[in-house]
Amino acid sequence: MKRGKKYLTAEKKFDSKQQFVPSEAFKTVCDIAFAKFDETVELHVRLGVDGRQADQQVRGTVVLPHGTGKTLKVLVIAKGDKADEATKAGADFVGAEDIITKITANNWLDFDVCITTPDMMGMIGRVAKILGPKGLMPNPKSGTVTTDVAKAIKDAKGGKVEYRLDKFNNVHTILGKVSFGADKLTENYNTVINAIIKAKPQASKGTYLKSVTINSTMGPGVKVAQTMN
Repeated sequence: MKRGKKYLTAEKKFDSKQQFVPSEAFKTVCDIAFAKFDETVELHVRLGVDGRQADQQVRGTVVLPHGTGKTLKVLVIAKGDKADEATKAGADFVGAEDIITKITANNWLDFDVCITTPDMMGMIGRVAKILGPKGLMPNPKSGTVTTDVAKAIKDAKGGKVEYRLDKFNNVHTILGKVSFGADKLTENYNTVINAIIKAKPQASKGTYLKSVTINSTMGPGVKVAQTMN
């Protein structure tokens, strides 16, 4: 893949083969960020698991102590008291059949998180093929299918992120913005990496954290020293 001059210049400012302790890794990422916008900082973890096995899946959610730096639009699909609860809790969009019709008829996806109550999952199934590929399908494991919609809204707007294994046994998530600075990014990182470590499947053998890399949206990857085996 051909890289631009700014990327190559940033890459020369540090030893790309070196593994840094988290605080130094984030300081490096912030120092070499070159975009004119406030770049998102991403985390990429290669795990020593076999995701083809049901007992070696890694998935969960955490609320970042300093948030993500993003303002998320939250849709809640619910009826009655739960719809009222969602409105009071600050959901950007609340509805039921009308929302399902809007999604199917207009391919409307102007939201970042979709939360629903368990009784609405049958209705949600009608738009699963639209929401699924966009990563918007509600799921109990991510806390977006729940009776406590107020908490789910608070978590989503307060900086909740999901981590899950992809087909290459990697986990990808975001940690915040370059403007956060190294200290806050390190605290967010510690929250996520500790959750991933805690989620280690019992069936996993050998080295669990194979590699940990962070980068800003436009910048090169910086290796983080592994914290466990």
